[in-house]
Amino acid sequence: MSDIRNYKEALTSPIFKTIQEAAESLDLEAYVIGGFVRDFLLKRGEAKDIDVVTVGSGIDIAQKVASLLPGKPKVQLFKTYGTAMVKTEEIEVEFVGARKESYREESRNPIVENGTLEDDQNRRDFTINALALSLNESTFGDLIDPFNGIDYLEKKVIKTPLDPDITYSDDPLRMMRAIRFATQLNFTIEQGSLDAIQKNHQRIEIITKERIVDELHKILKSPKPSIGFELLHDTELLSHILPELLALKGVDEIEGQRHKDNFYHTLEVVDNIAQHTDNVWLRWAALLHDIGKAPTKKFDKRNGWTFHAHEFVGSKMVFKLFKRLKMPLNDKMKFVQKMVLMSSRPIVLSQDAVTDSAVRRLVFDAGDYVDDLMTLCEADITTKNPKKFKRYHNNFKLVREKIVEVEERDRIRNFQPPITGEEIMNTFNIRPCKEIGIIKEAIKEAILEGEIANDYEEAKALMIKKGINLGLTIQN
Repeated sequence: MSDIRNYKEALTSPIFKTIQEAAESLDLEAYVIGGFVRDFLLKRGEAKDIDVVTVGSGIDIAQKVASLLPGKPKVQLFKTYGTAMVKTEEIEVEFVGARKESYREESRNPIVENGTLEDDQNRRDFTINALALSLNESTFGDLIDPFNGIDYLEKKVIKTPLDPDITYSDDPLRMMRAIRFATQLNFTIEQGSLDAIQKNHQRIEIITKERIVDELHKILKSPKPSIGFELLHDTELLSHILPELLALKGVDEIEGQRHKDNFYHTLEVVDNIAQHTDNVWLRWAALLHDIGKAPTKKFDKRNGWTFHAHEFVGSKMVFKLFKRLKMPLNDKMKFVQKMVLMSSRPIVLSQDAVTDSAVRRLVFDAGDYVDDLMTLCEADITTKNPKKFKRYHNNFKLVREKIVEVEERDRIRNFQPPITGEEIMNTFNIRPCKEIGIIKEAIKEAILEGEIANDYEEAKALMIKKGINLGLTIQN
């Protein structure tokens, strides 16, 4: 047909000719489908993951492809799903037999039957992911686009191939995927789809936490994460996933005194930090840095609205949130906790004269994460007053300079006091006791306050002085 679009230029990698050869030898049809085609048409760079659908056995064609490739790579089989994976150093190809699906209400796992290419395209989540390119000899590179996906790519619109109400009810994870793609690609979600997501928002409860978090990570890694979180809010999905964030929404007013909307402030902070770091856990810290403000919010006539100890409360909430979402409770969670706990420290510091002592304490407490903490605090500046904005950033620049200066001179980051507990015991011929802790704390405080240098000889002199004051006797 003369009106068929052809994109042979997308299929220059030798792997596609190998797949064509394998399909021909098995007398099967094969098509590359989904993200590879979408990203090629969007000029998003060369994809390393390729999905191939065949009208027949995905496992058979994968094994044939592997046998034709140099080095004959091992085939990973997923017999339950009828899929197989072939990996080379450059590329990863997943093969699946074309299928049609039906769903039960209580599960997103479909009942699967063998099907045609059309059946397989019907079951795809979005029109932009149903695009396929033929890998067959006579039609190599032809675009098969039954749902005008290429038009929706050009319009930058997310739309389901079939009735969105059925699409999202059948597999509610697609609601998260729609929002994630809208965020990553800066697309809009077609109104019918948006309405269907809101209608089916409660269905998200049948999705595993791990799947939800995987989508949240992708939203957070996007250039402008606020797009996704606003959509999660507008569709009511946020209430099921991150109620702690939703609790920050709204502005209260008493006796003419208002506080800012901490939900939208948080989204600004996340967008700000996304411009300066790809660290997803630092982006999580930005997302959660104010979650302690909802439970600590109080009003009194003298001080107006206050959020006392919201950083401490928020850091405790991080653990509960990570546990509920089945996120890692390891050093990643502890990093987010520390960032939330310390999120106001540099802000307070920047408002006063920056003393060496205060900077030493900041560097000591933040350790290796002091640079991340400063990045978070700079992102936290969302004032619309240009003079204030400039002043705050200049103040933080001074704090950063002071950190470098103090760090070079005093070597405070992750420092261990120069005197060990063992040396204190040997010096005074004592067994483990509370006096050892008192002496070590006195040395640490003296170094942080700048009373002595971070130096063995000065620390030893203070140890002896402090020990004698506590009634200990030096061992000869």
